[in-house]
Amino acid sequence: MPGQLCRQCAEAVGPQDRYCEQCGAWVADRRRDRVELDVGVAAGVSDRGRRRHRNEDALALREVGPGRRANPGLAQGGAAVAIVCDGVSSSARPDEASETAAEVAAATLVAALRAEDGPVAATLAAIRAADQAVTALADVGQADSAQADRRAPACTFVSAIVTGEEVTVGWVGDSRAYWMPLASADSAPTRLTRDDSWLAQALAAGRLSPAQAAADRRAHAITAWLGLGEDADQLKPHVRTITPDGPGVVVVCTDGLWNYFDTVEELSAVLPSDALEAPLEAARWLVKIALHCGGHDNVTVAVLPFPGHSAGPHRSDASSSNGKWPPRYAPVAGGVRIRPVRSDGDGRSGTILGT
Repeated sequence: MPGQLCRQCAEAVGPQDRYCEQCGAWVADRRRDRVELDVGVAAGVSDRGRRRHRNEDALALREVGPGRRANPGLAQGGAAVAIVCDGVSSSARPDEASETAAEVAAATLVAALRAEDGPVAATLAAIRAADQAVTALADVGQADSAQADRRAPACTFVSAIVTGEEVTVGWVGDSRAYWMPLASADSAPTRLTRDDSWLAQALAAGRLSPAQAAADRRAHAITAWLGLGEDADQLKPHVRTITPDGPGVVVVCTDGLWNYFDTVEELSAVLPSDALEAPLEAARWLVKIALHCGGHDNVTVAVLPFPGHSAGPHRSDASSSNGKWPPRYAPVAGGVRIRPVRSDGDGRSGTILGT
C-alpha cells in the first residue's frame, strides 16, 4: 500500500505509521475510512461518510468467554461487548481520541468481566480508564495553556454488554444505544441512552418546543465528553441495565446514523427483520441508509443479538447458536477483511487485516 503525505509538513509517511517521523504529527489511518467487524456474537460497521476527510469514529467489539465461577453478571455463558466512540471535531486529534478510548475501554471491560466484576462495575471502570487515556493525549507542551485546554483531544462514548440474561449500556456524550425487540416480543423499541447535549437540556427544561430547540445553532453541542483533563472529577458517566423479556438486538451508534432517525420508532422501521440472525448485514444496511440520506458525518453502527431464553436456533447451518449463549455466527468478509483472533482460548476480537 503506498504511503501518504503528512498534513502538517508534507513529508512522506509509511502506510503503517501513526506519527510523522519528520514533525511528530498524528497521521490519520486511511484503513479506518471503512471498517467492518464481526466477532461472531456482535458485528459493526464504521464509515467515513460522504463529507468528512477522515473517519473520527471508532468501533471495538469483543467476545468474552464464560468465567470459571458462576457469575450472574455473565450468566455463566459469556458476553458480547461493543464500544463506539465519536471524536469531537472541534478538539485536537479527534480520530486518535476515539480510537484510544475504544481500545482502552474494550481492554478494561474484558479484563473486568473476566475478573468476575459485574457489568455495571466493569462499565464504570472502562469509562474512567478511557477518559484517563484520552486526557493523557493532550499536548501539555503548548505555550498557551488555555488554548491547550480548548484543543485537548475529546470524544463521546457508548458501550453495551450483552449476556444471556441482561443488557448493560454506559455512555458519555450523545452516542446512543437502543433495544430493538423482535416483532413478536411484548416489549417496544426503546432508546436506552439520554444525550448529554444542549438540546436534551433545553427540552428537559421546557423552555423551547422540540422544533425551536432543533433549529437552534447549539442543538448539536454536547455537554459531556471524555478528555476532561483537570476537570476529570466532573465526569459523570451514565449506566443502565435492562432485562429483556424476549429476543431482540441492541443497536449502538453515533449521531451519523441517528441524525437521520431521531426517534426510536423511525430507526426501528428501517432495521432489517433478520438483524438477530445477520447482525453484520443489519449494520451494513443501516450505514448504507445513512450514506444514502447524505452521509454528512462519519457513521458507526454495532448490532448485538440477544437471543433470549425462548429463542431457538436462528440459523440452519453449522454456525447456528442452537439456542445457546453466546450465539455463533460465522464472521462475514467484506470491505476490510476481519479475522477472529483468540487471545487466550476464551474470547476473541475483531482485527483489521487490510482492505
